[in-house]
Amino acid sequence: MIKRFLLLSLALLWSVAAIAASPATTSGPALVPGTDYEIIEGGTPFEPLAGKIEVTEVFGYWCHVCAEFQPLVDAWKRKLPKDVRFTYVPLEATAGDQFARGYYAAKSTGVQASTHNAVFVAVHAQQTLPKNPTADELAAFYAARGANASKFNAVLQGAATTASVKRAREFALRSNVPGTPTVVINGKYRVLGRSLQDMLRIADLLIAQERAGKR
Repeated sequence: MIKRFLLLSLALLWSVAAIAASPATTSGPALVPGTDYEIIEGGTPFEPLAGKIEVTEVFGYWCHVCAEFQPLVDAWKRKLPKDVRFTYVPLEATAGDQFARGYYAAKSTGVQASTHNAVFVAVHAQQTLPKNPTADELAAFYAARGANASKFNAVLQGAATTASVKRAREFALRSNVPGTPTVVINGKYRVLGRSLQDMLRIADLLIAQERAGKR
């Protein structure tokens, strides 16, 4: 009797341990195409996967929903496994949108990581930066936050930045991005969801699905 009780106890402990060890990203109801995500016909990743699972967020600094999404994304992406690569993809509001150019200029000059949240705050919370800034206004903003003003200006207007913005626009077009924010997994799945939090839940499950498919 005692031996049977011990075996049952051990089995229970193993079950609890297995549940605790299993990733939370695979829990919950199964995903439903058309409700939780859409398959992108002929879609391709933004960048070569190189063994990674790619998560892209197509966003705009001018987008107030993107500003609401950013704190959630910021916390979520810090916990992503090493086999997942997260990439922001700035979408132009209109042709010549300086924010999209500013994102890539900041990335090229090494200040993007430290200024990304600050742009959202300045536009939507503090309203110290207009939603459609001029190149000079944007350059002044980044210069005040550590960018070399002359170098930033040159990169902002440069051919490499133009090419990067074009590549981002082409990715959004071939991914049939309807608006911002939009999350895309491996260029194959466009996340839907009922809320901003639900988008991240679905992204987690699609990541797990892609990982399982690689095994």
